[in-house]
Amino acid sequence: MRPPQPDARPVALTIAGSDSGGGAGIQADLSTFAAHDVFGTSAITAVTAQHTRGVESAHVLPREAVAAQIDAVVDDFAVGAAKTGMLAETAIVSLVADRAADATFPVVVDPVMVATSGDRLLDRDAEAAYEELLAEATVVTPNADEATVLTDVEITGVDRAVEAGRRLLETGVDAALVKGGHVPGETITDVLVADPDAVETHDATGTTGEGAGELVDGAIVATFEHERVDTEATHGSGCTLSAAIAARLARGDDLVDAVGGATDFVAEAIAHHYGVGQGPGAVNPQFDRRSVE
Repeated sequence: MRPPQPDARPVALTIAGSDSGGGAGIQADLSTFAAHDVFGTSAITAVTAQHTRGVESAHVLPREAVAAQIDAVVDDFAVGAAKTGMLAETAIVSLVADRAADATFPVVVDPVMVATSGDRLLDRDAEAAYEELLAEATVVTPNADEATVLTDVEITGVDRAVEAGRRLLETGVDAALVKGGHVPGETITDVLVADPDAVETHDATGTTGEGAGELVDGAIVATFEHERVDTEATHGSGCTLSAAIAARLARGDDLVDAVGGATDFVAEAIAHHYGVGQGPGAVNPQFDRRSVE
């Protein structure tokens, strides 16, 4: 009989909602962690009934249940990084902000605020609570609509994304990745704006090559450009991106490299999307395990 051979690997935590259709939320996060050879743990904030066509209903878990999940994971596992997704309501946003303040690992915040239709998913109080969370976070990853909610800056291109990123830094977050997928054009440009002192903490100032950050007017600015894939199968793309960043941080990547690698990963996950369901489909974090370097 062969002796046991434990597989030691980094650990990441996702704090998000469950997607019964499997394309987004906790399910997409855990699949993305696995694709990066990272052990995934979770704290579920809400149970949704959804599929590739949309959300049918959602049940938010009690604050105490979410807190118990987070505390159980952090108490037992050496968490290397965490990410947030759907936090559902003010009480849970505030809870996660409190736990992030005590965290000894990077926290990636995907501010799930605006639906694909453009409708807001949180009330004003919950949006204000996000400012508390951002003050404790390593990087926030809003799409163009969410960045506008958070900063009042309409994202029409790279310059406006940089402006929004700078405003987000004023909340105390170390870095902001303003995603360009909702901005029309043949290419998608994601813009990272980071506090130089915070980036030094994560050793990202040594990054070189395409996508490497440059110091511009007191902030590190890096852009990541990809050809737009001709598909509407982007369900789960935001979850997958933030999970990929967290996984790479858990593995020890510096901040700029983690973001650059994650944007490359999502571009491929969209190009090789799952053709499932009666809607457009969902991104595929398992497109090629060999793609993770």
